[in-house]
Amino acid sequence: MSDTPQSDLRLMRRLLPVMRLDARLYGIALLCAPLSALLTVLQPWLLKQAIDQHIVPKDPAGLQQLALLYLAVVVAGFFLESGYTVSISYAGMRTIRRIRSQVYEHSLTRAQAFFDRTPTGRLLTRATSDVEALGETLTAGAITIVLDMMLVAGILFAMFRLEPKMTLTLLLVAPPLALAVEVIRRILRKLYLLVRTTLAELNAYLTERIQGLTVVQINRDEERCLAQFEARNNLYRDATIRTNIWDALLYALVDGLASMCMALMLWYGASGWFDDALTPGLLAAFLEYISRLFQPIREFSSKLAILQRAASAMEKIYGLLDNPHAIGSGPEQPSPSPQTLTFRDVSFAYGEGPDVLKRISFSVKAGEVVALVGRTGSGKTTLGKLLTRAYEGYRGSIQLDDVELRDLNTRQLRECIGIVQQDFHLFSGDVRFNLSLGRTLEDAHLEHILTLAHAQETIQSLGGLEGHITHNADNLSVGEAQLLSIARTMARDTPFIILDEATASVDTLTEARIQHATETLLSKKTVLVIAHRLSTIRHADRILVLSEGEIVESGSHEDLLTQQGTYAALFHSQFEHLNASK
Repeated sequence: MSDTPQSDLRLMRRLLPVMRLDARLYGIALLCAPLSALLTVLQPWLLKQAIDQHIVPKDPAGLQQLALLYLAVVVAGFFLESGYTVSISYAGMRTIRRIRSQVYEHSLTRAQAFFDRTPTGRLLTRATSDVEALGETLTAGAITIVLDMMLVAGILFAMFRLEPKMTLTLLLVAPPLALAVEVIRRILRKLYLLVRTTLAELNAYLTERIQGLTVVQINRDEERCLAQFEARNNLYRDATIRTNIWDALLYALVDGLASMCMALMLWYGASGWFDDALTPGLLAAFLEYISRLFQPIREFSSKLAILQRAASAMEKIYGLLDNPHAIGSGPEQPSPSPQTLTFRDVSFAYGEGPDVLKRISFSVKAGEVVALVGRTGSGKTTLGKLLTRAYEGYRGSIQLDDVELRDLNTRQLRECIGIVQQDFHLFSGDVRFNLSLGRTLEDAHLEHILTLAHAQETIQSLGGLEGHITHNADNLSVGEAQLLSIARTMARDTPFIILDEATASVDTLTEARIQHATETLLSKKTVLVIAHRLSTIRHADRILVLSEGEIVESGSHEDLLTQQGTYAALFHSQFEHLNASK
C-alpha cells in the first residue's frame, strides 16, 4: 500500500460495487431523504404563518387549522426520517457483512509469503476494528450527509425567500467556517490513519506475545514485554487523544457560531436595522431556521470524524485486498488423479534472497515411497511447500503426471495431495469434525481410519467421535495429536501423500505406531517423505540426500550406507548421538 493517502472520493468509489448489491435499500433511503428535508424546511415557515397571520391578528380558528397542518407535517417527517434511518442502517450492515467476508476470503487465498510478512493481529484488526469503522460511515456518516446537505440547501433557500438581507448577513460566517472545517478535516484524516496503524501494531504485538507466552515466562521476559506493550499502548492512546481534541474543537466551533448567529439575529431585530421587514413571525422563523441549519452542520463535525476514521480504515482494508500474494490457480482440469511427480531443474529463492533450491531434478512414480533427507536448511521442507503451492515463483518445472503444477487448479491440487506436517493443528471441537473438517463421512469409515492410524485408544479416552478436543489440543499429548492429524489426512484418501517430518516431535513408541500406520495405508499411495529421523525411512524405495539446496546422493538405504558419503555420515552421527544420550 502506498504511503500517500487515497482521496475520500476514490475510496468511496471502490465501495460502490459492494453497495450496488443493496441498491434497492439505498434507493429507498435516498427517496426518503429529500422528502424528509422538505418537511423539515416547511415547519419554520408554518410557524411564521401562525404567528404573523393568526396569533398577532388573534385568529384562533385559522390557528387551529394551521396547527393541525403543522402536526401532520411533523408526523409525516417522522415516518420519512424513520424509513430513511432503517433502510440505510439495514443496507449498511449488509454491505459491511460482505466486506468482512471479502477480507476473510482474501486472507484464505493468500500464499505463505503473505503470512510471513503480515502479523496475525494485523489481520484481526482489518477484519474487526477497521470493518466496524467502515460500518459507521455507511450507517451514520457518508450516506446521512446526503440528507444533511439537502436540509442545509433547503433551509438557506427558504431563508433567502423570506428575507434576503438577513440571509446574506448570516452567510458571512460561511467562509471562515468552511476553512476551519477543511483544515480540521485534513488533520483528522492523518490522525485517524495514525490511530488505525498504531492499533494494528498493538494487536499484532499482543497476539504474538500471547501465542508465545510460555517462552516469555520461561525466559523471565515479562517486564520487557510489558514495557514494549506499554510503549505501543501509549502511542495508540496519544493518537486517540489528539483525534478527540480536534474533533471536540470542531464541534465547539460550530456550536459557538450557531449561538453567535442567533444572538446577531436578536440584536438586529431589536435595533431596527431591517426597518419594517422584520415581523415577530419572521424573527421566530429565522431563529428556528438557524437552529435547524446549524444542527446538521454541528453533527457534520462528528460525522466528519466518522468519515475520517472510515477513510483510514478503508485505506487499510483495501491495502490488504490489493495485496498481490495470492495462490495462483489454473483452469479446471478433467478430474485429475495424478500418480507421478516430476521435478525438472527446479530452483527457488525466498523473496530477493539466494537460491535455497538449485536445479533439483527427480521423479516419484505411482506407488513409490521417496524420502528427502539432509541437514537443517538443506531445502527439503521447501520442496514440500512448493508442491502444496504454499510458495510461488519457482523456476523450472514441477509436474503431476503431465500437468504443470502452476497450471493446475488449486482446488483440484488440494484434492490430489494430502500432507502431514510436523506443526499440526487441531481445532477446538469434537473428534468427528477434526477428522472430517465438515465433510460428510460415515462413522464406520472414520473408525476404520482411526484403527489404521493406531489412534483408537486415544479416541476412546476422549469419549469416541463425539469426544471434545480443547483449545490447542491441550487434553492430548503431542504424539496423540499427531496421530489424529495423520488420521485426518488418511480420511481424505488423496492419491499423493507428503509426510513432512511427521515423527520429529513424538516419542519412540508413537513413532512406531505412525510407522505401522504409514506402512498399512500408504502402501498403495505415491509418497514423499521429508525425514528428520533417518530410522523412519530405511524401507523407502529411494532416498534423496540434499545439501545446500542440491541433490548430492540418491539410492536405497543400503546403497547409500555402502557409498560412505553424506547419507552415511548423517546416519552414523545420528545413531552416535542417540547412543551417547542413553
